[in-house]
Amino acid sequence: YCPKGGQLILIPHEALPLEVFQALLTGKTRVQTQNTLEREAWECRVCMKSTIELFVNRLDSVESVLPYEYTAFDLCSEKTLKRPSENLGQVLFGERIEPSPYKFEFKKPATCQKVCTRTYNTNDPSDKVKLDFLKKGMLLNYQHHWIVDNMPVTWCYDVEDGQKFCNPGFPIGCFVTEAGRPKDACVVNSNFNEKDAFYIFNHVDITIHYHIVEHEQLGARLVAAKIEPKSYEHPNEDSPVCSGGPKFLKSKHTGVFEIPYTYSVNFVEDKNIRWASRWDYILESMPHTNIQWFSIMNSLVIVLFLSGMVAMIMLRTLHKDIARYNQMDSVEDAQEEFGWKLVHGDVFRPPRKGMLLSVFLGSGTQIFIMTFVTLFFACLGFLSPANRGALMTCAVVLWVLLGTPAGYVAARLYKSFGGEKWKTNVLLTAFLCPGVVFADFFVMNLILWGEGSSAAMPFGTLVAILALWFCISVPLTFLGAYFGFKKTGIEHPVRTNQIPRQVPEQSFYTKPLPGIVMGGILPFGCIFIQLFFILNSIWSHQMYYMFGFLFLVFIILVITCSEATILLCYFHLCAEDYHWQWRSFLTSGFTAVYFLVYAIHYFFSKLQITGLASTILYFGYTMIMALIFFLFTGSIGFFSCFWFVTKIYSVVKVD
Repeated sequence: YCPKGGQLILIPHEALPLEVFQALLTGKTRVQTQNTLEREAWECRVCMKSTIELFVNRLDSVESVLPYEYTAFDLCSEKTLKRPSENLGQVLFGERIEPSPYKFEFKKPATCQKVCTRTYNTNDPSDKVKLDFLKKGMLLNYQHHWIVDNMPVTWCYDVEDGQKFCNPGFPIGCFVTEAGRPKDACVVNSNFNEKDAFYIFNHVDITIHYHIVEHEQLGARLVAAKIEPKSYEHPNEDSPVCSGGPKFLKSKHTGVFEIPYTYSVNFVEDKNIRWASRWDYILESMPHTNIQWFSIMNSLVIVLFLSGMVAMIMLRTLHKDIARYNQMDSVEDAQEEFGWKLVHGDVFRPPRKGMLLSVFLGSGTQIFIMTFVTLFFACLGFLSPANRGALMTCAVVLWVLLGTPAGYVAARLYKSFGGEKWKTNVLLTAFLCPGVVFADFFVMNLILWGEGSSAAMPFGTLVAILALWFCISVPLTFLGAYFGFKKTGIEHPVRTNQIPRQVPEQSFYTKPLPGIVMGGILPFGCIFIQLFFILNSIWSHQMYYMFGFLFLVFIILVITCSEATILLCYFHLCAEDYHWQWRSFLTSGFTAVYFLVYAIHYFFSKLQITGLASTILYFGYTMIMALIFFLFTGSIGFFSCFWFVTKIYSVVKVD
């Protein structure tokens, strides 16, 4: 069997000297020895794949949230070949990979090869629409994303301090304003000086780096693909010569306009890059590793500070309190109770709106486990950028399968809050938070559909996601809730009094709102630098690969949320305020409000997004992220506080 573009050569087994092998084998090889019934008739099949396929992905821009398919810009396309199938994560992120008409043979350099010519007549309405869309693409700096051997084709150029930046995309073209100011990529060439004109990058110089594999198996492996976009006039389209002035289109051009597309390719042997580390040159050109270490150190300082405070309270103050409370023998002493022991008869009183709290905690548990497992797999390298869409696919599948813990936690807590309406509880756990996220996502999808973007999810995928939710996640949630309700309620270490105690007048600092607002500051302080890189990877289309850092920050965030909540919970109990359940959830959850504020700041200060649709999409997706973050951090706060309260009231003697 030979793939398309390979040759099949049958050679008798004896006549196979090593030199013949080395002369034959180029590209990816598959060697198979076959023994037929007659022992002597051995033969060796050598399969050579020498055609290098180049795939094209969707085009995107930092100035717009809307990605578009490659064919939307009327570029040279390949109609005959079947497009590769995408996984769920790729579809959700709007990736649309297609075969391209750029084809070349391994180690066969080509110069100025014609691909196709696109002709536009501005008097024809359909041509005018296509040309206007191409102009819009250049104005908003839309970028190509090409793929060779599952590697991004990169455009490497010099930036300040002698550094080289390798961008996994390159622009369609660029624009010079009426004032003669070059925008975006037009700054790279001083010949791009025509005012109020669009310069089209209609030629690409492709350089394929490879190395010959000597020990593992004979053949060659591609280790990098680099590109340099150029603009040429090409006066004679049938025999193009890649020299001369650039191809430009005046913004008020009328009549016929032709764009010939060409390419050149050459091959460079590179013995230094191993195949396993071929992504490194892209990742190393991205700055910021030193900032990451700064971020971790900053977070660790906050954690040490908080841990010190919590340890002091636990060991000194609490230890003293418990010793003093347990030494009170006489009735007179007992009547002079003070501090947190006073509220022992009310501290486990069910909270108001216990149904909603239990539902939030169920969903929060689901998100927590999903995040932990996804980041753990990412750290092991299963979800690297080379596995396109794997991160999102993993997260969605885990979320669907983790319906059981969500149902169990919600049901168990609701039962311990003394709730009776278990059917409502189960339905809300299965549908409330996922429903809000899906509704937001559906509205965003309608906008993308209206704009004709490739990020608009096909109807089939939408049905598949609904099927995952209703046919797998919901039944699993019901199953978890069934086991949660079957178990007895959580046993509390102290009895709850029948008559609720009056909460004394609180000082400003122990009132609910100041405590909640203060509680979110420290956890947010731990993550905000990491947040910058995550938002960059989503909105500025940069690769995110530092999952080790992210996992470390995740652990630090969990510790900080827990400690900050426990600290504030202790102060409130000392002030004889026993309404800790909602407060502990909101104290940690308030981190999500800071996240939202930061996302708004990031939008106005770092992004150049223009257009109403893009702005609505940015804030729509940000709201989904903020809600998920709110449930996740809030649940950490509640469970750490629950553990703390149970612990301190179980070691004190209560009459």
